[in-house]
Amino acid sequence: MKLASLKAGGRDGTLIAVSRDLTRGVKVPDIAVTMQQAIESWSEISPKLEDVFRRLESGTCPGAFALDVRALASPFPRAFQFLDGSVYLHHMKKARKARGVPMPDNYETEPLMYQGLSDRFDGPADPMRIPDEALGLDYEPEVAVVVDEVAMGTQPKDAGRHIKLLMLLNDYTLRALTKTELPKGFGFLQAKPTSAFSPVAVTPDELGVAWDGAKLSLPILSSVNGQLRGSANTGHDMFFTYPDLIAHAARTRTLSAGTIIGAGAVSNRNEKTGHACIAETRVDEEIEFGAPRTPFLRFGDTVRIDMKNGDGASIFGAIDQRVERG
Repeated sequence: MKLASLKAGGRDGTLIAVSRDLTRGVKVPDIAVTMQQAIESWSEISPKLEDVFRRLESGTCPGAFALDVRALASPFPRAFQFLDGSVYLHHMKKARKARGVPMPDNYETEPLMYQGLSDRFDGPADPMRIPDEALGLDYEPEVAVVVDEVAMGTQPKDAGRHIKLLMLLNDYTLRALTKTELPKGFGFLQAKPTSAFSPVAVTPDELGVAWDGAKLSLPILSSVNGQLRGSANTGHDMFFTYPDLIAHAARTRTLSAGTIIGAGAVSNRNEKTGHACIAETRVDEEIEFGAPRTPFLRFGDTVRIDMKNGDGASIFGAIDQRVERG
């Protein structure tokens, strides 16, 4: 099943079911008005949404309309909680090298995670706005999961059953600010502006054998101005799984339904899959040439993140944004 949120309908949008080929949608006001309402009563509501999705696929769903990605908000236009990890150690090592800091002592025994901005997310085709190019805007392609309510103390062996939806994520970072903000010891704030998610959120069954209940194994494609920069496989080199991340977050608190959890920029040790962000590119350029050559994102640049199935069709729809002055 695939779900999305129309921008119309207020701060939290209007929930719609979306066809598998991402061409048609239908509102479901008699089932749930918003995505948040659906996830909070998932066990009761999801079978009803599945029925609408099946009818939409068969062409027998009244009220169906042609889908325009520009009319979509983030699947969750805002969320009660957004947590982002960093489980691809290849990326973590390069990002820290770019900042000139060592790896933390416990990076192989405990996931790295921060709590990010969640009161507003960009729509998948909305511009990404920043105040100044000098802040070093960078992209980070990720896969995020959405959970129903998770009890405090949930263990990894039980955490996977709470994963109800998956989305793509562009977790933007202002690299110039990480160098001054993170040494303070309180984590990200200004260095992490709003993020963007894919046009649709999908249930795990839509992913077939690529989803094993703990990780998704497909290439995530990232490009800047139409030039492919990365195609790393999301299941390769993943040091901690999504159940590990959920259990880590729930160690001392309950996770509310609709909590979004990312796994960090997807990066493989195989250099043929490209880079997960500009910071990685610049580290390699510094090694090879003595200085970085690739600039961070500038006004007018476009960033696209997508994932395709074995038939070459987009699964989530693409995040496709233009960088503009805020």
